Amino acid sequence: MRDALNILFTASEAVPFAKTGGLADVAGALPKALEQIGHNVVVVMPRYYSIDRSKLEHIPGPLGVPMGPMGTLWAGVFKGTLPGSDVPVYFIDYEAFYGRSGLYADENGFSYEDNDKRFIFLSKAAFELASKIDFKPDIIHSHDWHTAIQPILQKSRYAFDERFKDAATILTIHNLQHQGHFFKGAVDVMEVGWERFNPHELESMDGVNFLKGGIAAADAVTTVSRKYAREIQTPHFGFGLEEHIRAHSHKLYGILNGVDYSEWNPAKDRYIAKNYDIDDLSGKAECKRELQGRFGLPEFHDVPLVGFVGRFAEQKGIGLIAQTVERLVHLGIQFVMLGTGEKWAEGFFSDVSARYPDNFGCHVGYSEELAHKIEAGCDLFLMPSLFEPCGLNQIYSLRYGTLPVVRATGGLDDTIVNYDPATGEGNGFKFHDATADALYNTLKWAVETYRYEKDAYRTMQKRGMEARFGWEESAKAYEDIYLHAIYKKAAEKHR
Repeated sequence: MRDALNILFTASEAVPFAKTGGLADVAGALPKALEQIGHNVVVVMPRYYSIDRSKLEHIPGPLGVPMGPMGTLWAGVFKGTLPGSDVPVYFIDYEAFYGRSGLYADENGFSYEDNDKRFIFLSKAAFELASKIDFKPDIIHSHDWHTAIQPILQKSRYAFDERFKDAATILTIHNLQHQGHFFKGAVDVMEVGWERFNPHELESMDGVNFLKGGIAAADAVTTVSRKYAREIQTPHFGFGLEEHIRAHSHKLYGILNGVDYSEWNPAKDRYIAKNYDIDDLSGKAECKRELQGRFGLPEFHDVPLVGFVGRFAEQKGIGLIAQTVERLVHLGIQFVMLGTGEKWAEGFFSDVSARYPDNFGCHVGYSEELAHKIEAGCDLFLMPSLFEPCGLNQIYSLRYGTLPVVRATGGLDDTIVNYDPATGEGNGFKFHDATADALYNTLKWAVETYRYEKDAYRTMQKRGMEARFGWEESAKAYEDIYLHAIYKKAAEKHR
């Protein structure tokens, strides 16, 4: 067995404590998988005021966090564990930064103006917390722009600290669209030295770009699917960083996210009307009936029911759905949506629901229970993302025997095999062009397969339910990258 690694894992959100997207799913699952293969992981995140501290252990003594010209700021620390594990989660408690209604933005969707300071604070607090609890990391694993400056901090402010100087740094990009662009004065708060304010590291349009700097400084960079690792090196998906990423492609790796099958398993799911499995799918019909009733739709067992769960955002292809929804409802299908996001979309789809009450249902908001019910009760699941670093709902759908209809991008393309009527192979339906026509024609094809090729549909259902995208394989892939980064760093030190 390989020696256990000490891993300092810092993220801005983690399930089940706080979530806005897939980052939280990874931060809540990967540390547990790493623990299961023998490593010691410490998770650090903010104690947002939506997180009940009465259920956490208070760590005595304040935590001092140096913030350059702002001086040393003093935070409290609370401790919990990731459910179903012994992985400790340390919560940084500082009301001025985290005692707010949202994680990154207010209730109107406006980003907090001091997000640079809020996440410089978190990034540094993780180092100071490790010292406080006497944890010496072999790996410092950072996530997205929020903690992307940690590799720079390890190579500058903490470069001569015995606890951190030999640690290898890993930066995972969950969504390149969000990069952390701020005023250049943030360099002083970071305390990383103005020599790093240059076009090859932090500088971007006379400001700082946290993610850009982190990519340059990290010993290894990962993304959450193999295809996304390729896509972000192109102008279409690079969001202005494609050349920078290509310059660091020698240390770029794509690792597909896993799924927590203890939570997403139709045989044991506590949220759904009736459990079912690959050997007995009869329970799925009951789940469909209940879901139709939940949305006020006629309970027709033979009408294809299509689901969507996700943010109402352009990235998720919500505009494509809006452009084609009138045609979709005339396919003789039922369609249910769960999500929240752009206000125009919330209003638009609520209006469609009111105009087509027998065919269309929309729930604005988020409900974990309803998300499970949609996966279990639908026949098809639509994910027309313009880009999708990994995606998890298509994997949940496979497990629940709900065939995905996806755009062939990022992790969607890595996980879904297009149906081939000639051979019967495939586990879903894919389209390539980001157009309403492509979406409509592909969903129509899927609907016709459901209606007229029942044996092929059932074979694909079972094929999908047999597939596994668990965290163990992903954790082992991260372990390989950790060890490679440690070896590479040691070799460079003795060169």
